[in-house]
Parts: sequence; structure tokens; C-alpha cells
Amino acid sequence: MVTVVDPDGRPRDVGYWHADPSKRALVERYAAVRMDAMPVTAPLMRALLTGEPVMEPTESVLGLLAAGEARDVLAALSPGSASCIPLRGRNRTLGVMTLYFRSGWTPREEDLATAQDVADRAGLALDNARLYGQQQALAEGLQRSLLTEPPEPDHAEIAVRYHPAAEAARVGGDWYDAFLQPGGATVLVIGDVVGHDTEAAAAMGQLRGLLRGIATYSDAGPGEVLRGLDASMALLQTRVLATAAVARLEQTDDERRRGVTRMRWANAGHLPPLVINPDGSVAELATWRGDLLLGVDPEARREESMVTLDRGATVLLFTDGLVERRDADLDAGLARLREALRELAHRPLQEMLDEVLERLVDGHPEDDVALVAVRLHRQDAPRPAVAGPNRVPDVVPEDPASPPRR
Repeated sequence: MVTVVDPDGRPRDVGYWHADPSKRALVERYAAVRMDAMPVTAPLMRALLTGEPVMEPTESVLGLLAAGEARDVLAALSPGSASCIPLRGRNRTLGVMTLYFRSGWTPREEDLATAQDVADRAGLALDNARLYGQQQALAEGLQRSLLTEPPEPDHAEIAVRYHPAAEAARVGGDWYDAFLQPGGATVLVIGDVVGHDTEAAAAMGQLRGLLRGIATYSDAGPGEVLRGLDASMALLQTRVLATAAVARLEQTDDERRRGVTRMRWANAGHLPPLVINPDGSVAELATWRGDLLLGVDPEARREESMVTLDRGATVLLFTDGLVERRDADLDAGLARLREALRELAHRPLQEMLDEVLERLVDGHPEDDVALVAVRLHRQDAPRPAVAGPNRVPDVVPEDPASPPRR
């Protein structure tokens, strides 16, 4: 029988076997009930506490168990003795392997040596898994702490998602962002630092902070923001490569009266945004043409593109983990995404993003996935309830089409 210690410190049986098939059901039942009946003086508990092997005859174990099902099942199994061998990690005992021997047979020294070797290897594997999980949780926690909730400008609903890779070692540098500039424009950002480890996650935090500072202080457009970020990376010797796309939603008084919004966007080696029009059609704003990554040439020019959006349109920015698979090329993934968006175009925004993730990565992405989307609601009507409350910084100018702030 194999016992491991849960994160909360409680021992739990996770595996069992018997050489005699007719007795395996009894072993299964014993595993289900023995922990609740076992005192701290039992051999298993002593092996966990001391980290040393403990061997006892069955009579001694039966004498320690209170009357009940656990004691009855062990008596029915009728082993002659038990050896509790700790599963030791680097600095703690992670579990116990208990071997039960038939009556009249005493294990040889080489039997116990082999069992100890198996237990040591199992303990090291468990410890590696524990440390692996801690590293993933640290990197994931760092990422999530930096990926803050977006603002909610009136008549614009913003939704974000971040899903780490299913493989723990592939935690990386994907990020999303959404914020307002001093003039009131809404900015969406999506980016991906090259690499899959805690260093990539840390670099992501640096670049995200730099881009935010440049954009919110300068009130500049997407191309200039990316150029400023490239220059800052070179000056600060941030030796990483990254892709990013920046989109800015802006509007003149005339555009507001006509019910349209301009979106200017610029790209640094990232996949272009997609627009879901009010009629459900999906527009790809550009073909991916391999724009220069951030961190390559601080003098690189960043061209801007512009598109006019009707009210009811939705813009989606995403990282490549959403569409890339080991068994399919990028074009196939983009086609699957466009098809999903056409089918989900009229769903509420939050629901649409959840369903897109479910359809494309099925909850187990091979790479990190970050999404940021904005849906433009009508400005000649109150903010829809589904969009949630209107939340913007006090220093941002009021939207002339919005009710006065209180």
C-alpha cells in the first residue's frame, strides 16, 4: 500500500495491490477505512514522523487498531508482518510504502534493500513534482498579479482572459492590458515575451509596465508607443525579445454623432487583431507578415493602420497559444478561430471568450493564452447591464455622451 501526505499534512492512501487476486477487494476496503482507525503510534505514523523504516508483526498492529471494520479486514487479510518504508524527499518525508508479508515468511535483507531503493526513487519523484508545482504556482501568481482588471469606459465593454499552459514548465510571458490615456482614448495591448519560464514572466512584467508608462504619460498613438518601448528596452538593456500589438480606440464629435469609432493599431511581430462586425462577419485587419519583434532594432519604424468600427462591433486581440497546435499549422488555427467567432458573435462578450477558449484549447492549452476584447455599445442609449458598471479614473475627461459622474 502506498500513502502520500497531502498539502494540508494529512496522509492518504493512493495505491494498493495484492499478489492474490481473490484478496484485492479486501485490500481496497482496508485502504478505504484504515486511516480513520489508525492511532499515532501505528507503524505507518511512526515512519512518517521519524523518516525511518518501521517493521512490526501483524499482532502488534491489530492490537493498536480500535475494534471495527479496519481491524476486521486486516485480520481477514491475515499478513504475518508489515514493513513501513518512508518515501523521502530532499528534506521531508512525503509518504510511506507499506509492504505486508505472508505468515511464516521473513523478508530477506536484500528484499528490504530493494524496497528501500524503490521508496527512495518514488520519494524523489514526488519531491520533484512538488517543487515543479511550486515553481509553476510562483510564475503563475506573478503573471496573474500583474494582469490587472481592465477599466470600463462608458459604452465600451472590455473582457480579458489568461490561461497558463497545461504543462507546468511552459509558464511564460504572455500578457494583456487595457487602460485609458489622458485624452480619454481606450488602449488595448496584447504581448508575448519569448521564452517559457519565470524569467519570461518577470520580463513580461517589465515590458508591460514600460509600455503602460509610455502610453499613459505621452498620450501617443500605437506606433509611437511601440517605438518608445523599443527605445526604452535598448537603453535599459532589457535583453529579451517580444511581440506586441497595440490598438487605440478614439472618436471625434462627428464620429460620435454618426455612431462610429476609429481604431488605430500597430504591430511588432504579433498576430493582427480580429474584428467581429455587428452582422456577425469576421474581419481580419491584416495578414500576418512578420513585423519586426521588439528588442531587435530600437530605430525600427512602426507603421499604424486604421479601421472604422460601427457600434456593436467587437475587437479581439490574442496570443498565438490560442491558435497554434503541434499537429496543425497556424493558418488552420486562425481559420478555426474565425469560424468560432462567427458562430459566437451574438453571445455576451464574457460568454463568447469562455466559449472560444473551450472550443480552441479545450481547457488544456499547449502554450500560454492571453485574450483581450472590447465590444462597443450604442452611445445613444444607457450602458447595457450585461456590460457591468462604468469604471474609469477620475482624471480622464468625461465622455460627452455619458451621464455625469457622481
